[in-house]
Amino acid sequence: MSDPAAVPTLDLAVLDQIVAAALAEIAAAGDLADLDAARVAALGKKGSVTEQMKLLGSLAPDQRKAAGAAINQAKDRVAAALDARKLVLEAEALSARLAAETVDLSLPAPAVQVGRLHPISQTIDEIVEIFGEMGFSLAEGPDIEDDFHNFTALNFPPGHPAREMHDTFYLSAAEGAERPVLRTHTSPVQIRTMQSVPPPIRVIIPGRTFRSDSDQTHTPMFHQVEGLVIDEATHMGHLKGCLIEFVKAFFELDVLPVRFRPSFFPFTEPSAEMDIGCSRKGGELKLGDGGDWLEILGCGMVHPNVIRNCGLDPQRYQGFAFGMGIERIAMLKYGIPDLRTFFDSDVRWLTHYGFLPFDVPSLVTGATNGGAR
Repeated sequence: MSDPAAVPTLDLAVLDQIVAAALAEIAAAGDLADLDAARVAALGKKGSVTEQMKLLGSLAPDQRKAAGAAINQAKDRVAAALDARKLVLEAEALSARLAAETVDLSLPAPAVQVGRLHPISQTIDEIVEIFGEMGFSLAEGPDIEDDFHNFTALNFPPGHPAREMHDTFYLSAAEGAERPVLRTHTSPVQIRTMQSVPPPIRVIIPGRTFRSDSDQTHTPMFHQVEGLVIDEATHMGHLKGCLIEFVKAFFELDVLPVRFRPSFFPFTEPSAEMDIGCSRKGGELKLGDGGDWLEILGCGMVHPNVIRNCGLDPQRYQGFAFGMGIERIAMLKYGIPDLRTFFDSDVRWLTHYGFLPFDVPSLVTGATNGGAR
């Protein structure tokens, strides 16, 4: 027959001593790190209170319920003390931080990192400034367009193969309704302007455009700028003179060779692509007189069908239009090697390539006056 004295029992006095020691250690914790150490010592995997739980399996069945309740009460007391002390220590830490971070407003302001304008924003401002000096007004339009303004009015009839070149984002529409699109170019603003403003018209149109295309040299969202002139006397010579003066002013080069090559766009006739002189010696691209050429933009005389689609008489009115990618010319001017970095939201990149907020482009002071570089 077994000896009753050999059966393990829970010593409540020992449990009370363990709890008292844990509470004392919690009360003495001077910071959150000390408090966490006290928690581990009492309630951790090998903590003093946790060790008492291991006795339950060896107790007699009639003792386990009462012993379990006593140990749980002990754990609750320790946990409650930990929570209360944590609130006190967090409040003390916050008060200490607020006291240490006070600012004497009578002292000069500390040096801080100055925010910078994105190169895209700066480039748009430069373009608008240059063409503004030529008498162009700023025009804008919606990012979501209908088929007429984005394609049909621009001489892209239904089924026209040039529509396939645009990789269009089509949006959902109600049953029976025409699907709207994210505009694939800023040309719809030309249509809206001709429909709402009587000639003479001279507008510059920067904005976001969207195409389902993404790789090292393309992004689904990018920026374009287009120009439009409509009157009774404008001809191809005016177009060439306007664009030659623009590239010289934008790239800040007094001597910049330029050539125009025949091309095709549905909305202009005749159409041309404009190249600027460059050098690629030693693997480095440098703009100027270098014996090589770089395509920079597309342009042409506005097609009579486009003028007619806008409610104007092509026998009376004519004009020219041009368009270019803003990221492309920004990369050329500021030496930015990768298109994708424009959209990375990297503050370090923006600090290097960005511009101070008050560096307003001007043909008098220089487009890059006071910039980041």
